[in-house]
Amino acid sequence: VPVSNNGARCRLIVYKKELSEEEVKIVSPASLGGLKDPQYLALNPQGKMPLLTVQGNGMNIPESDTICRYLCFRYSNVGPSFLPDNVKSNLIARLHDMYLTTIQGCMYKASPPFGIFGSRKDALAEYQKQLQVIDDVIDDNDGIYLCGEEVSLADATLFPSIVFARHILPKFGIPEDQAIPSKIAKWFDAVKEKDDAFAKVYEELQGGLQTWESNNRWDSIWLAGLGDEEAPTIFDKIIAGEIPAFVVKEDSNLMAFKDINPAAPAHVLVIPKDRNGLSSIRKSSSEHVEILGKLLVAAGEIANDKSLGFGDGARIVINDGKDGGQEVPHLHLHVLGGRALQWPPG
Repeated sequence: VPVSNNGARCRLIVYKKELSEEEVKIVSPASLGGLKDPQYLALNPQGKMPLLTVQGNGMNIPESDTICRYLCFRYSNVGPSFLPDNVKSNLIARLHDMYLTTIQGCMYKASPPFGIFGSRKDALAEYQKQLQVIDDVIDDNDGIYLCGEEVSLADATLFPSIVFARHILPKFGIPEDQAIPSKIAKWFDAVKEKDDAFAKVYEELQGGLQTWESNNRWDSIWLAGLGDEEAPTIFDKIIAGEIPAFVVKEDSNLMAFKDINPAAPAHVLVIPKDRNGLSSIRKSSSEHVEILGKLLVAAGEIANDKSLGFGDGARIVINDGKDGGQEVPHLHLHVLGGRALQWPPG
């Protein structure tokens, strides 16, 4: 599939070794009905690409790194080895597969999770951080490749992902000149210009990305086509410390403070520090699952705090919209207690 960066690294091996179709034929998973078709799943139960099927012995090899290493071994006497005597080749490939590939979906998938991250914003920040980690590993050298004059698995692994990152990260408000760290950017431009196989893969991936563009893929993706367009509120000033508040709980994600017009002996508001589109609970989506859970956990902890005046239980309230009595368009939970509360509420 042209838009697969993991498939592209395998194609780079094939192109650089100049393997013919008689040796390695590149076909789409659609030839077997697609990734979720029983025919394909019989060969790769993970339902992912790429997959190498070895004719004659019935062996099926999934996972791009494994495929690349098999091709390098199987065709060790053809073209470049991709295995220079430089530990950083394997290190860069490993860092890529562990810390970039696992969260790259934050750039193009409709909704979280992205690896261990439930927030797209956090995953994007981590992706940029890990690009910098790889950039710090790269040595300055006179060759066009990551490890010098000899092409390596590091080049084949990282290049397709940088095609993605350079094209997509600016859609999330990241300036183009800051999207890719300097050493990676310099290497990427050089190898794309001077190596025909890399240039070919670049054009293949760009073709796939342009198909996504024509399908308006990013129009409905949070922080790319969609964003928080509501005006700042008084809560932003409280978070910034511009307006004083009696803060009872705070961390990097949320803040809880006493309501200045309490409706019960104990009345605390719990808010997300980053509104991230949550002007009301009706604006919530799969992008907000993680923060909504954290807000409820914090509300439960506050309701257990006798020093704040809470007794045997509390009421957790979210007012939503005009009819719900919401006054500030920034999601907030009311934690009410300190007396027996009646039902139904007014």
